[in-house]
Amino acid sequence: MIVEKIGIMGGTFDPIHNGHLILAEHARVEMGLEKILFIPAGDPPHKGDRKITPSIHRYNMTLLALGLNPYFFISPIEIKREGRSYTIDTISQLKAEYKSSELYFILGSDSLMEIHKWKDYEKLLKSCNFIVAKRKGLEDEKLNNRAVELINSYNSNIIILESPIIEISSTEIRRRVRKNKSIKYLVPELVERYIEKNRLYRENLK
Repeated sequence: MIVEKIGIMGGTFDPIHNGHLILAEHARVEMGLEKILFIPAGDPPHKGDRKITPSIHRYNMTLLALGLNPYFFISPIEIKREGRSYTIDTISQLKAEYKSSELYFILGSDSLMEIHKWKDYEKLLKSCNFIVAKRKGLEDEKLNNRAVELINSYNSNIIILESPIIEISSTEIRRRVRKNKSIKYLVPELVERYIEKNRLYRENLK
């Protein structure tokens, strides 16, 4: 039986930017994924005191960003979930929904290094496959050693992806909007228009 391979791209997406899209498309092509499922976070536990833009805006921006890519889809499962939203709950829900599929969770190398801080990370590491995109500033040897450690400890399938390193961050985009600087080519044009129309990130954001 042919098993569908689905990439999972989670994030606050506050806002989603071209770096997210480039990574998702690169992972899809390199790993032979049938589709990428973008999942805007609901109430993420790791954002501390920073005010998160209402989920409806983050969902709408993500939907606009996916455009006409026939391999990109969006899911509202986290923003519909009440209370704090954890990756382990999302993966469990997706496994129940996509019983005959293989799930590939896409994350940055910095997140892999800190995954022991995630809720039920031992269970998570056994629940799905992981595609890890390299981030600037982390030595290859350190990342590889961490991946081997987790693979040996939890029988995980962790794949290090040689991917384009795109130095775009949502934090920088919010800062630029707040200072009335251009964000053209950092985000899709429709997302840029949405931010301007709804006057997002204008004030009181860290």
